[in-house]
Amino acid sequence: MGQGCRIVVVGASAGGVPSLQALVAGLPANLNAAVLVVLHIAPYTNSNLARILDRHGPLPAVHAQDGEDLRPGQIYVSSPDYHLLVDGDHVGVKHGPKENRFRPSIDALFRSAAYTRKEQVIGIVLSGLLNDGTSGLWSIKRFGGTTIVQDPRDAAVDSMPLNALAEVEVDHVLPAAEIGPLVGQLVRGPVSATVQVPSDVSERMKVEVAVAGSENGFQRGIMRFGEPTAFTCPECHGTLRRITEGSHTRFRCHTGHGFSADALLSGITHTAEEALWSATRALEEGVMLLDDMARQLEGTGKPDEAAQFSRSAREMEQRALVLQEQATKQRSISADTLRD
Repeated sequence: MGQGCRIVVVGASAGGVPSLQALVAGLPANLNAAVLVVLHIAPYTNSNLARILDRHGPLPAVHAQDGEDLRPGQIYVSSPDYHLLVDGDHVGVKHGPKENRFRPSIDALFRSAAYTRKEQVIGIVLSGLLNDGTSGLWSIKRFGGTTIVQDPRDAAVDSMPLNALAEVEVDHVLPAAEIGPLVGQLVRGPVSATVQVPSDVSERMKVEVAVAGSENGFQRGIMRFGEPTAFTCPECHGTLRRITEGSHTRFRCHTGHGFSADALLSGITHTAEEALWSATRALEEGVMLLDDMARQLEGTGKPDEAAQFSRSAREMEQRALVLQEQATKQRSISADTLRD
């Protein structure tokens, strides 16, 4: 695939399959661009997305293989638990750190395309929860590419489209069924003029793309970028640094995990629930051990000591009940749940 050919990157999450079907159905059979698709999917499941998209449009769709050439008129689909990346004229399928608690990550795909192919990229955000794709779409726009967002009124889940529209100066907003024909027109038209990207943004993007591709973030100097914060990573508990992109704020730790502010909030509250259940479990184990020791003491003719252990078990049991009540009340919080 020549460096002059276009790259189309697409991201979807909850409710995204019907949107993807509608999009690929409208793509022209002679599309002179490679199409790469990330759909959030659980890491332990098999993906049938390539087969589904292959049936719904004129272009062949396959699950991407690491290192294969990018070919015009081909749809490359992400696999569960692997990032899908653009590496110049090739596909990258890598097990890098999660971003927004997802692998594959829409942002990771979009950033890799923006950094390596710049104004030749067309980025598309479809239906989904939270805001994976917003930072990546900002990157595509910043490097001179074209940005498209599914009309939120047309999306089964409107969070991703709404967040992208709030944070990025999007070029086109339209229903999923109209995106395919628009992509055909854009690919046949001229490429946007080259945009001058500040050296610090370009250098950070270079490192972040490498980290998504499984390179060591700390060794690559990822801690040089952004401002230090008091927050820690919900994935590995590493220190987080704040990165600002226009009006959008996100975070990255020294091991490479990345979060939008909304995804970080959701992760922190999820971690709090896990901690409450863990503490409840520890106290209940203590209750079982104290009761077991009390029975042993009772059996060896030490009733006073047995009674003391039993009282301690009942006190610990009450503390466990209080923690369990708090754990059942704890909820993961995001901007979406707060609005609801």
